[in-house]
Amino acid sequence: MRSSPVPTPGVPSSSESRTEPHRSDPPYVGAVAPADAEDVAADAWLDVARGLHRFEGDEQAFRAWAFTIARRLLLDLRRSRARRRTDPVDPGELVAAGGVGNVEEEALTSLGTGWAIHLITSSLSPDQAEVVILRVIGQLGVDEVAAIMGKRRGTIRVLQHRALRRLAQVLQGEGVTP
Repeated sequence: MRSSPVPTPGVPSSSESRTEPHRSDPPYVGAVAPADAEDVAADAWLDVARGLHRFEGDEQAFRAWAFTIARRLLLDLRRSRARRRTDPVDPGELVAAGGVGNVEEEALTSLGTGWAIHLITSSLSPDQAEVVILRVIGQLGVDEVAAIMGKRRGTIRVLQHRALRRLAQVLQGEGVTP
């Protein structure tokens, strides 16, 4: 008779220790591709699960690896959309069809994190926004962000510096103390 390990309160199991700290990953995906956040995040986690047996490294390396997978899926999605032709639709037809607002997006923007992500993505260039989100929400280091984005460390530092300076200007303009 094989005994299973008894869980110790407050001590995560091996599977929890790999997934629990990464619950903040979906906001990154949601910030970069709000309409496709759930699908991309689900696909990313499936790819992580499929490749977990090959992964070696610590928590920080795991975090960087998971973000790299999510980012590559987002890039693939953008490329496939760029190749796909769409027919333009008159906005009046959409309003007449109903469902004017996006409930999920409205709920996110009413929350603190949603507001911050909205501020970041609407005020910064895509590269600056991605750097800030990966560094702050993803809690990744400069080296990991550089590897994920395929840029040099110095470029990441400059993007982050300019992004934070721009956010400070925006927040001062809104009467918010940074």
